[in-house]
Amino acid sequence: MYNISRRSALSLLAGVSALAFGMPQPARADAAPIDLPKPGPRDTCAVCGMFVARYPEWVTTLVFADGTAFYFDGPKDFFKFLEDVPHYAAGRSRDQIATMAVTDYYGVRQVAAQEALFVVGSDVLGPMGHEFVPLATEADAADFMKDHAGKHLFRFAEIPAGLPAKLDAGQFE
Repeated sequence: MYNISRRSALSLLAGVSALAFGMPQPARADAAPIDLPKPGPRDTCAVCGMFVARYPEWVTTLVFADGTAFYFDGPKDFFKFLEDVPHYAAGRSRDQIATMAVTDYYGVRQVAAQEALFVVGSDVLGPMGHEFVPLATEADAADFMKDHAGKHLFRFAEIPAGLPAKLDAGQFE
C-alpha cells in the first residue's frame, strides 16, 4: 500500500488535469443519446405504413412540441417526411418538431438525428432496401465507410433534397 500525502495527491491530480486539457479535442461531439418513447407493436411508419417495432435497429422517432410521436422504419422515410411534413401530417409543419432521433447502427440506441452522421450506398440494407445508415461518431462513420463500402457520408444538414427518394431507385447522389 502506498502512503501518499494529500498535497502530493493534489499535485498529481493537477498535473493529470493539465495534461488532459492540453490534448487535442475532437472537432465534433458524438451524437447525444436520447430517450424517446419506443413504438408499440401497432405503430406504423408515417410514410410507408410498415410496423416499425419489427425493426428496432432502424427505428427513427420524431416528436412534435405537443408530444405527438411519429415513427419511421428507417431514416430514409424520416427524411422523406421532413421534406414534406404537411403531406404526411396534415396541419403540422417542420417548425413544430421538438425532437428527432435515429438509431445508431453500432450502439443500437437512439441518438439526436441532427448530430448523427449518415452513410449511403453501403452494402447494409434496411427494411425497405437502400438506407441512410446512422452513426453516432466520426470514428464509427469512418470504420463503417471502410468496412461496408459506403459511397457518401452526410451530416444531417447536408442531406440533399430528393436523395431519400433516389435511394429507393438505388441512386446515391
